[in-house]
Amino acid sequence: MLENREGQRVPVVTFKTRQGDNWVDITTDELFSGKTVIVFALPGAFTPTCSSTHLPRYNELAEVFRQEGVDDIICISVNDTFVMNAWKADQEAENITVIPDGNGEFTEGMGMLVDKSELGFGKRSWRYSMLVKDGVIEKMFIEPQKPGDPFEVSDADTMLNYINPAATIPPSVAIFTKPGCPYCAKAKILLSEHGYRFEEIALGKDATIAGLRAVTGAETVPQVYIGGEYIGGSESLEAYLNKGKVA
Repeated sequence: MLENREGQRVPVVTFKTRQGDNWVDITTDELFSGKTVIVFALPGAFTPTCSSTHLPRYNELAEVFRQEGVDDIICISVNDTFVMNAWKADQEAENITVIPDGNGEFTEGMGMLVDKSELGFGKRSWRYSMLVKDGVIEKMFIEPQKPGDPFEVSDADTMLNYINPAATIPPSVAIFTKPGCPYCAKAKILLSEHGYRFEEIALGKDATIAGLRAVTGAETVPQVYIGGEYIGGSESLEAYLNKGKVA
């Protein structure tokens, strides 16, 4: 049975990290002392749920968490620092501090080290999240112990709902673009000026004309979606924003 450690201090561990060409030791004291920190732990970098949902949503909501008094969001996994750094870069997760618990010391100290040898993973972390204030665990969300890789309670939205159920979550925004397109550049500037964070889907890199046509019915860029609503090109976006519909 995985133990809920609310009210206890986090384990004292020194993490071996790689920053540029240098090895840098980071202690739990540096990470947690005097701070309000969200931690989410997961089985492994580059694994499906971790890459598609768990990390991206925390990265997306980072500014909302900051407005609620959170100083840092830390992702911990039993992976080495090179893997964690490569994953962060691949995910473009600039709002997340990735911490490699390569030897599993922190995870073991949390009582969350589990055996995934049947998958060839060896010892890994169970999936969980927690809110830590000045090194003391205030709240933990531990995934239920059942087969597979459950992902029900350690997500970013559950954590935000605990911190402030009334918090305003900005709409998700996506924009289809292509390199060198001046109208795309204009649309991105408009979104930024109105406080929208957006995901850019670049033709030739992230999508094709066929994909653009299938999703939007159009063959020109930019094409913008806000909160699931199809807005259209740069002129339509400008008209939408001028109606006062701002983030």
